[in-house]
Amino acid sequence: MIVITIITLILAFLFTFTNGFQDAGSIAATFIASRCATPVQGIMMVGIMNFLGALLGGSAVALTISGLLTAPLTFDMVYVLFAALFSAIVWNIVTWKYGLPSSSTHAIIGGLLGAGIAFSGIQGINWGVSELLTPPCQVVGMVKILLFLILSVCIGFIGGFWLRKCTHTLLINAKRTINKKIVRTNWITTAFISFLSGANNTQKQLGIIAMVLVSAGDIPSLEIPGWTRLICAIFLACGTFGGGWRIMKTLGNRIFRIKPVHSFDSQTSSGAVIMVSTIMGAPVSSSHIITSSIIGVGIAENRRKVHWSVGTDIIIAMIMTIPITMFLSACSYTCISWFI
Repeated sequence: MIVITIITLILAFLFTFTNGFQDAGSIAATFIASRCATPVQGIMMVGIMNFLGALLGGSAVALTISGLLTAPLTFDMVYVLFAALFSAIVWNIVTWKYGLPSSSTHAIIGGLLGAGIAFSGIQGINWGVSELLTPPCQVVGMVKILLFLILSVCIGFIGGFWLRKCTHTLLINAKRTINKKIVRTNWITTAFISFLSGANNTQKQLGIIAMVLVSAGDIPSLEIPGWTRLICAIFLACGTFGGGWRIMKTLGNRIFRIKPVHSFDSQTSSGAVIMVSTIMGAPVSSSHIITSSIIGVGIAENRRKVHWSVGTDIIIAMIMTIPITMFLSACSYTCISWFI
């Protein structure tokens, strides 16, 4: 019992590491590609702010994640969480290898859905449909998660598009020296979105870690111990420092040529979406929000210069993440159940 609990906790921390090189690479991409910072400066700043966001962030998102599964938190749930984390890590590594900005959030949600259904059937998931259709019509469970995942990407795209239109109009007669102010502003917006991303991202893992500890009987209720928050913050920062370069290359160079003002538009619109989602306790994908905002900015700038083949690959990865990780985690849990 102790061994599988420790291994599952280690997987949760490893997932945090892969989360770091997926989402942090997306955050740093436009900041570095627009030459507002050198690669080392950009990664260091994003990593530090991610660490602070993870350390100081709240618990609303963690509570949403921990409420997704309805089965009792007995020791058998540890195996479910093991399968979910394993499938999410595999998907994060595969998409990172090919430089696709996939969503760690989608990956872990798909993992929880697949393993949860394999463990206790469809009824083992808090779908939130009855709560939505019954007065007072609450948005909870999977309905809340899917709603925010879809809305956040759409709003990121629309926000990036219209903010680029606005800044283009405002700066149409500006002198070239305005670029210096935009570069300085980019440092502020990137720091802001890095902090928010760290706060939102680690809460997913913290929710799962709390479930593991309750299921193993180590803590009495779904509370987040301080030591787990610190370790997750460290692993997220290490993931940022160690593996975000492939994702940065895709988002920073392959969609369209990014200038400082484009970075500002993308980071500002993305930061606003992530901030609202975190306050609402919704687990969203920083990488997908940033990706959609970059595409929105590119279309507003000049749609003919957007490399649509790259955008298509990214959108396919977005759509396929949850089904694939559901399948992987269901298979993983089924294999594990043969031995327990």
